[in-house]
Amino acid sequence: MSLRTLFVTQVYEASLAGEKNFEDFNAELEDACRMLADEDLAGQAWCREHGYGGYTSYASLDDLPMRASIFEDLKRKLDKHAAAYAKALRLDLGRRRLRLDSLWVNILKPGASHSGHIHPHSVLSGTVYVATPKGASALKLEDPRLAMMMAAPPREADAPEEVRNFVYLQPQPGTIFMWESWLRHEVTPNAARKERVSVSFNYAWR
Repeated sequence: MSLRTLFVTQVYEASLAGEKNFEDFNAELEDACRMLADEDLAGQAWCREHGYGGYTSYASLDDLPMRASIFEDLKRKLDKHAAAYAKALRLDLGRRRLRLDSLWVNILKPGASHSGHIHPHSVLSGTVYVATPKGASALKLEDPRLAMMMAAPPREADAPEEVRNFVYLQPQPGTIFMWESWLRHEVTPNAARKERVSVSFNYAWR
């Protein structure tokens, strides 16, 4: 008997933490995120209106790399990781390339979460983590075939990661997770006593 592994979902994981001056970079990035949370009145209003437990710049600011040099620095780092991921996925980009389409801040309060969703109109999506206090939310990834498993039994409790219906990834400061944008994901409730800070992004094919 033999088994073939087909139609694999590959999730990219890397870290900025090993880079030179990471602590200074990460501290400056966190300061910039919190500055936006304090000053972005439109974003604050959107969060209140939509019941977001904390702050996100997703619906209010679309020019972060032009607002603060630290976001431009982050963009340059992410561009390299996105290119490496696209190469690993064997994406045939032709004469076009993947470009950072959006970049936004997330500050999740204790107890808050972000329900399951995908990122339409993008090729790659991901998050870089800035502050992950003890108990901070995991990233929950869902098997994209789940909706079609109409009569399937559950997986065994000790099933290996690659055959589970849900996988929980626990980040650290500097962690980068990236996935293809059709992959459904969510942020589990933040069990930390402090805020969880991250920066999310999309890459489009242009």
